[in-house]
Amino acid sequence: MVADSTLLDGEDPDQVGMMDEMCILVDIDDLPIGAASKLDCHRGAGLRHRAFSVLIFDGEDRLLLQKRASDKITFPGVWANSCCSHPLDIDGEKETDDASGVKNAAVRKMEQELGIPAGTIPADNLHLITRMEYMARMNDVWVEHEIDHIMVVRADVEVSPNPNEIEDFRWVSKDELSSMADEHDAGKLVIAPWFDLIRVNFLNDWWEDIDDMSKHVDNAIHRFVEERPDRAGLSIMDKHRVAAEKCIARAIEKSTEPRLGGAMMHLIEGGGKRLRAVLPSLVGEAVGSHHKGHHDLGAAIEIIHNFTLVHDDIMDNDPIRRGRPAVHIAYDMPTAINAGDAMLALAFEMIAESTDIKDEVMRDLVRVIGRMVRKVSEGQQMDMDFENRTDEVTEKEYLTMISGKTAAMFETCAQTGAMLAGASSEIQETCRLWGLETGLCFQLMDDLIDITGDTETLGKPAGSDVLEGKRTLMAIHALNQDPSNLPTFHSIFGKGEDGASDLPQAIREMESVGSLQYGRKRAMEHHAEAHNHLSKLVDSEAKTVLQSLTDWQLERIS
Repeated sequence: MVADSTLLDGEDPDQVGMMDEMCILVDIDDLPIGAASKLDCHRGAGLRHRAFSVLIFDGEDRLLLQKRASDKITFPGVWANSCCSHPLDIDGEKETDDASGVKNAAVRKMEQELGIPAGTIPADNLHLITRMEYMARMNDVWVEHEIDHIMVVRADVEVSPNPNEIEDFRWVSKDELSSMADEHDAGKLVIAPWFDLIRVNFLNDWWEDIDDMSKHVDNAIHRFVEERPDRAGLSIMDKHRVAAEKCIARAIEKSTEPRLGGAMMHLIEGGGKRLRAVLPSLVGEAVGSHHKGHHDLGAAIEIIHNFTLVHDDIMDNDPIRRGRPAVHIAYDMPTAINAGDAMLALAFEMIAESTDIKDEVMRDLVRVIGRMVRKVSEGQQMDMDFENRTDEVTEKEYLTMISGKTAAMFETCAQTGAMLAGASSEIQETCRLWGLETGLCFQLMDDLIDITGDTETLGKPAGSDVLEGKRTLMAIHALNQDPSNLPTFHSIFGKGEDGASDLPQAIREMESVGSLQYGRKRAMEHHAEAHNHLSKLVDSEAKTVLQSLTDWQLERIS
């Protein structure tokens, strides 16, 4: 994904300003669970949020369509329904009684986009017919994941579009819209994915009943969660990510308990890099043989990864993960524990049920993944024990800890990806060692970013490792220096939020004695070893991506 600092470079200033608007995050049942910026809702994996789509019909049964302006950041230049946007996390728009929030938001946006003065179409005249959850990806950066409230109104109105929002508009009959759909299929124009879903699944049945929609009103949320890649296609990494995410969604939807399913999806919907989901596929391609079983495998390991995060946040008492409330905060402690347990079981169920994973590798596959879960748990226990130790934690102990807690998953993704591809034992070992070194580099980078980053970027409090007394490699190095050179560091290390105000000075002291530089140096060593193992593979597009991922570990702090 494009770095945050350059994500909006060159975009229209008015549109960039609106990316700070706070959308309403919702769970699978459309219940509010928080708020996030429009930017965070639409980038990367996306966050599920509330939206609305208004269909305005005139007295001649014609539907008003708009062509989104070329200055729009997401889905520019596409044809969409009359008005589509988001209610904001503000009074008047976050209310749910009689859908008053989305109706008030629609009135605001019809004025701002279409130039229809507030009051011309009163909120009470907007009829909420149904809702749909959908996902639609524009490219590798921008995505939609919304629960869309679809509203219908009959109104003869004059339209004076805002050119920053709307490039063109037209009133169309049912037959004219059908002709536009033919042009869309032929690639001559583009219909917005959400409007296309409305058109295909609802609109044909609604068109004859505009003045009496009562028989179409329901309280359902229709699910259309398949990704819709853009016509240009996705990169090799994104294709595997999208495929793995589909596997994850299908697996979690098997849960018959909506609250449990929502808790399992909570962190996954919060984004994340999905590295563990795509690595088995990338490795499979790099060693010459990839199949759909790699997607099932990557999805299973990604679910296990998120299971560990759910339980880690409980054990570490962290309230924030990926910029949103941790599962035990968004739901409750028992539900979070139960969701984590269910995710672990679900991952093995997915692997066992995959028709694309051969029986002859199943035993070794389960053994390696089971070992991974054990090593992650052992690493987590070591990490917790470090905080209560009064004696010195050695660098060797720290590396053993992160070899389990973090690197074991990268190691397993690489080894099993090669295993499913039918690679030789020698190649499997090469891939495993690459994963191990990459995972060690990744954790060292995370430790460094925790100190040098910021809360918004991290999705958790910046500097929390120092305040919590985490024995990271840099902390171990600092603790082994002359205490007289780090008085502030020693005074706040492990003291929690009481030391937050002195954290910048403590970090400056760590830098002055070379602790940050030491952590960076050791990361570089593991980075070099990872590349050394990759060099043994035959050149391919997938190998190039793996090389780029290895370099990205260091680019995260550049």
